[in-house]
Order: sequence, then structure tokens, then C-alpha cells
Amino acid sequence: MPVDAVFADPRLASVYDACNPPTPDAAFYLELAGAGPKALLDLGCGTGRLAVSWADRGHAVTGVDPAESMLAVARSRDGGGLVRWVRGDARDVDLGARFDLIVMYGHVFQVFLDDRDVRAVLANARRHLAPGGSLAFETREPRAREWEGWTAEATWERVDAPAVGAVEVEYQVTDVAPPLITFETRHRFVETGERFVSPSTLRFWSRNEVAAHLDATGFDDVRWLGDWDGSAHTDSSPEIIAIARSSG
Repeated sequence: MPVDAVFADPRLASVYDACNPPTPDAAFYLELAGAGPKALLDLGCGTGRLAVSWADRGHAVTGVDPAESMLAVARSRDGGGLVRWVRGDARDVDLGARFDLIVMYGHVFQVFLDDRDVRAVLANARRHLAPGGSLAFETREPRAREWEGWTAEATWERVDAPAVGAVEVEYQVTDVAPPLITFETRHRFVETGERFVSPSTLRFWSRNEVAAHLDATGFDDVRWLGDWDGSAHTDSSPEIIAIARSSG
């Protein structure tokens, strides 16, 4: 599976954190891990913000991502040396270890566009779970139609990024073919005037689809939440958050 330029390009990876400040999902998963020490896996760890926060709390943490540029940022973070970083694909990476909690956050689940890939990811996660362990992830609730707000006018912002100065970033949907939504992430480095455009496609999975895939891959105990305050999932929730366990 190719990696989008917004993650693979070293310069874009270097400004990722500045353009994507912490959000409630990271705090939710930080607290979900509870007190350490536990064995934790951040699957699709990106720049490692959550993984390092877990490690700071005394957990034994592994972070996996397919983009070497994002992992380079992760390794350079304060505390990055506390985490085992692995370049790998969530569908087939073999870490030779079991984990008490595996998390895919930042809507990582939505980059997998077809049923075969999703089942491979979930089955591989289950193989890496310790007895009694949990898998937790989220996907945007399609009925909320969040993509309707992904326009250049609504999303444009200017941020200051270390080492490169001001960066302008915006998002623009370019194709709507539910359940697939394609959009561009647009960067402009103010000092040099350089522009980068990275296209991405996400799948907006329904709860029923997610539930079917979890069941097919051996997860038989699933708790469903609808927002980062821990509220139950309803038809009007903005998120579909699954915390899944397997009794097998």
C-alpha cells in the first residue's frame, strides 16, 4: 500500500506536528492504557506523540508505521529513545511480541479502503494481543458527513513550525463517492514560497461494517463509544470508537 506524500515526504513529516496539534483522541488513548507498566502497541504511530506519552508513564511501548519520514520525527522526539520504533505495514508486520493494548488512532483505520485489507489488519492485531488484551481504534461516523467541512476556506491556517518558520495548510475535498472521500492536503512554506499538494483517500466505514469485520477476525466482545468524552455511540455521534477483545 503506497504511503501518502503528506506522511512520506521528509519536509512534510517535519511540520506534521505543527499542522496537527494534540486532539482529544490522544488524551483518550493515553488514559485508556491506565497505569503501567503494560506492553502497548501504537499501530500507525506517525510522529510518535502518543507512543512517547505512554512511555513517559512507564509502559513498554512499540510504535509501528510504514512511513520512514514519520518515524524519523518520532525517534527525534524528547523521550523517543524510550520507544521501540518499527517500520512496517499493519497488515502483516510480525513483531514477535504480545501486547496488553493495541491502538490505531488519528483515524488510521480509514486509510484501509477495502474489506481484505481491513480483515488483514484486524487479524494481525489479534495475533499480537496478549490474553485479555484489547484493540482500540476509531473511524469517523459517516452520517456526520464531516468531509463537508473540508474546504480550503474553512480549514486554512498558518502555523509556525520549528526550523522552517511559517507554514500555511489547508484541506480540500476533490471527490465524493461514499464511502470513499478523496481530498488534498495543501502546504505552502511561507519563507520559500514552496507548495506541496498531497492527495489522500479515506473510507468512511459504518458501525455495522466494522462490527462484521471484528466478528470475522475473532473479536467477540466490543464496546462502542461515540465521542472522546466516553459517551455511548448513537446515530448522531461524530465518531465510531471500538474497544474490542477476544475470548479465544
